Amino acid sequence: MPSCGWLLLALFVAALTGNTIGVVAYEQTERNCSLSPPYLPSTAVNTTLQLKKLQEQMLLLNISAYIIPGTDAHLSEYIAPRDARMAFMTGFTGSAGTAVVTQTKAALWTDSRYWVQAERQMDCNWELEKDVSISSIAEWLISEVPSGDEIGFDPFLFSLSESLFSIPPVSPASSVNCHVDVNKIKMCVFAERPWQKKVMQIRDQIRDNPYEPTALLLSALDETAWLFNLRGNDIPYNPFFYSYTLLTMDEIWLFLHTDRMTDELRVYLNASCNGSLCVQLKSYDTVRDYLKKYVAQPRVKVWIGTEYTNYALYEIITPEVHRYSFSLYLLTICSAAIISCLFVFCSPSEESSRRLTVDEMYLVDSGGQYLDGTTDITRTVHWGTPTAMQKEAFTRVLMGNIEISRTIFPSGTRGVNMEMLGRRALWEVGLNYGHGTGHGVGNYFGVHECMPSFYFPHIFQKPGYYKENDFGIRIEDVAVIVPVHTKYGHNYLTFDTVSLVPYDRKLIDTSLLSSEQLHWLNKYYETIRRLVGPELDKQGLHEEKDWMLKHTESFMMSGSSVSVSLFKYMFDNLIGWVNSSYCGV
Repeated sequence: MPSCGWLLLALFVAALTGNTIGVVAYEQTERNCSLSPPYLPSTAVNTTLQLKKLQEQMLLLNISAYIIPGTDAHLSEYIAPRDARMAFMTGFTGSAGTAVVTQTKAALWTDSRYWVQAERQMDCNWELEKDVSISSIAEWLISEVPSGDEIGFDPFLFSLSESLFSIPPVSPASSVNCHVDVNKIKMCVFAERPWQKKVMQIRDQIRDNPYEPTALLLSALDETAWLFNLRGNDIPYNPFFYSYTLLTMDEIWLFLHTDRMTDELRVYLNASCNGSLCVQLKSYDTVRDYLKKYVAQPRVKVWIGTEYTNYALYEIITPEVHRYSFSLYLLTICSAAIISCLFVFCSPSEESSRRLTVDEMYLVDSGGQYLDGTTDITRTVHWGTPTAMQKEAFTRVLMGNIEISRTIFPSGTRGVNMEMLGRRALWEVGLNYGHGTGHGVGNYFGVHECMPSFYFPHIFQKPGYYKENDFGIRIEDVAVIVPVHTKYGHNYLTFDTVSLVPYDRKLIDTSLLSSEQLHWLNKYYETIRRLVGPELDKQGLHEEKDWMLKHTESFMMSGSSVSVSLFKYMFDNLIGWVNSSYCGV
């Protein structure tokens, strides 16, 4: 099959210029493709030209369908502009999605967080598919592509966990090797455990693995950054750099853009020697060729993780397969020193900016990258008078957040067994949210760290609720899993919330809160006062301290609706007792 490299190169260059990529807009209308002519909001991107060129090239290559994921060769969640193929082709700029193009149709799959955004950014060339499972994409392909026809994709952009490869009639297109110059990264050494100790720890695990692998391949960008305590700036808002690492019992090979290495970094990595703790620097583009040479040796076996190893590397090695490589488990374990550094994703633009009013809710998903930690905190506020529905929905989201935070559980408990605690208060009134409840957050690292769900130990939670074309609510707090002493049992854990930001008081209906939930909330506010107050004094931020004190007052002391409701309950019961006694009922 002829190479389709020029096509992806065109996508790279176009994505790099940023001339055709849409932006998020928050207007109240979406596209309406049932009208004639169709209605498209100003935020929709005309994709007719790029679709036509893609379909022409597919015809020349005898490809009936082409799959375009929203990721890069390291299966990253957040990607550099040069890798924004999906956004270039569809106009949709969300961080999760997969596009598929045939000669007659074009479809995009994304989850419920982005349905409204997709309807505002895509033109009517595209269908929006709301089932994001791999089987849904495979079934769509089987229904649209005649049996035996070729389906094209870039094997560098699919992980082994994508079971799509095992479902007929999918077969990989020829490998594509595109090169686009990018801005040089700046790399810095991040102080943590020495990388040599991490290497030795991983080698111990290789030695103990019963399947006897001879090497470990690190493909996810955060794996190599974690291993060598290095950070870069290849990916916007994420401190990573393009790299692979191949680690054996005797050697270390680091594949990266070697022209970016300073003399100081070469010394730091022991790059001028040949010992078992010396890093041999190789060109980033040679990783596949070098792996071929390594696996051609007798009796070698490479330990990989299916989640972040792309198909192009997998197909040339004899692997020992796990869902995640061992290093990903290690990097999610935070030391006490790292935890002590923890305590604010949106990028506004001219197209998406608009005037806010006091009659609506405002959700801000904030965060920052610091040398001593990464933050991700979301709060929802209302500057006017919230409706009863808005207030109840917010309170029930807060109740879920509190229930998770105050839970005590035995060590070894799976997060999935507690996930419903974040939803129960919403479920009681028929509400829900369509995304995960928690994810890891890195230490000057990825905002969504490797295992982004409640299925694994994590230090994050984010219940929410979203009413289409009306309002959205999400509360995100960073929380650390810590030991707790119980009356009878040992080895129990709970959560310590380290985000110190009040919740909007006017959105809290305390009559819905249990006494335990209210106690947790008041104790949390006491912690904010105790820790933040002295810091504001030290910086002379008196106005900010007054605001903080006002918004962290005890709810029981402020004449909250809990007190009113309790008084009303007692009064009603007293009146009922008097009436029943007097009337002889």
